[in-house]
Amino acid sequence: MSKENYACGIGPAFEAVGGKWKAVILWELDGGALRFGELKRRVAGASEKMLIQQLRALEQDGLVIREVFPQVPPHVEYSLSAWGVSLNKALGPIADWGEAYAKATGRYPD
Repeated sequence: MSKENYACGIGPAFEAVGGKWKAVILWELDGGALRFGELKRRVAGASEKMLIQQLRALEQDGLVIREVFPQVPPHVEYSLSAWGVSLNKALGPIADWGEAYAKATGRYPD
């Protein structure tokens, strides 16, 4: 995250989940640790390159933990940090609002 000063907490929160895939990645990791391949299947539409970039950014921001298991072939799992868990709790009501809004505006199937 940048070292920018903010007038309120909305700025850093939206910076943390900004972009098309970060919130989706966080949401998918809510059920527990996932390997990269499983995460890639769940985040349909994201290219491998984009998924890697977003995971690195989330890790750098302290929202996702990347654990490497020393074995052949390499085994890597991604999970939520405590900050990631708390952010997911905050995203829940936003997701509910988004679903209701999308249904009301005809952008979401019933």
